[in-house]
Amino acid sequence: MSATPSLFIGLMSGTSLDGVDGVLADFSDGAIRTLSAAFTPFPADLRGELMALQAASHNELEREALAANGLALAYADCVRALLPSCPAPVTAVAVHGQTIRHRPELGFTRQTNNPALLAELTGIDVIADFRSRDIAAGGQGAPLVPAFHDAAFGTPCSARVVVNIGGIGNISVLHGDGRVTGFDTGPGNVLLDLWIGRHQGRAYDEDGAWGASGAVHQALLATLLNEPYFRQPAPKSTGRDLFHEAWLDAKLAAFAEVAPADVQATLAQLTAATIARAIRDECVAPDAVYICGGGAYNGALLRAISNELGGVRVESTDALGVAPNRVEALAFAWLGWRFTQREPGNLAAVTGARGPRILGALYPA
Repeated sequence: MSATPSLFIGLMSGTSLDGVDGVLADFSDGAIRTLSAAFTPFPADLRGELMALQAASHNELEREALAANGLALAYADCVRALLPSCPAPVTAVAVHGQTIRHRPELGFTRQTNNPALLAELTGIDVIADFRSRDIAAGGQGAPLVPAFHDAAFGTPCSARVVVNIGGIGNISVLHGDGRVTGFDTGPGNVLLDLWIGRHQGRAYDEDGAWGASGAVHQALLATLLNEPYFRQPAPKSTGRDLFHEAWLDAKLAAFAEVAPADVQATLAQLTAATIARAIRDECVAPDAVYICGGGAYNGALLRAISNELGGVRVESTDALGVAPNRVEALAFAWLGWRFTQREPGNLAAVTGARGPRILGALYPA
């Protein structure tokens, strides 16, 4: 007789600000099964407002509240797209929210959201606000996915590295002996998307083709790498608070002669080099490196990471049975399930918190 389904919907909208990834997952008997997935793109006006809220601006309290309402509508649309494939009632929707500030050094992180409205719109319990408890316990509040990566992809006696390349990159090092380490490496796609948007009006560099048409400018790369964050020891986390348009323009000020395609190639190499350096600094010789997030679809970037690591096999998490664009949403579904089990969702060795903590807050339907 099969176990009663334990169904959760995970929703993730990340630093790339393109929309909502949703996953319907079943955690019956502690297993991790993806049943279906959906994507809801952000309306252009909502995306623009969420982008503007990344920095201080006029009347931002009211504007954030209104954006949170719009975000809840997008989340609800994604939930509705998943409901027809549900074989039983959903226990809860676990939603990350949209990060608009991440300042753990000041004791806060802000994921804008209206989980009460989402519960009202869907008629399903909502679990939200996953990061603040870890920060209250002295942690970075990020990355939270290494605990899930270990549960989903870890294997005894086999060292693996899972790299999420969204707007920001982060690594989970599964050492194979029970230890898990990880941290944010720096820019993932955020600068690449910004640059191609500015020069070609496109949202992203498909398969890294435009960057691959250029050449890495070594002096510019050295200038980009001369950022204190890259030398900062873990635990550490970052976001658009540091790696944004003004940061890039300041670095480019002395390199006006560099062709736009060469800048794109150099930005891709920055992402590859910082990820590879982070892996080497963890003193691990992985059997393979698995990529999730939007960066997994950039073949040129994956080849650059492999080259930086001396030819180590680099492939997407498809090889582990989970599509790369589903991993983060599935991770938050898992964190929602952990909340209902009253089990911790953070790893203190990753975030620097004083210990394991139950993450999330419940908004009953």
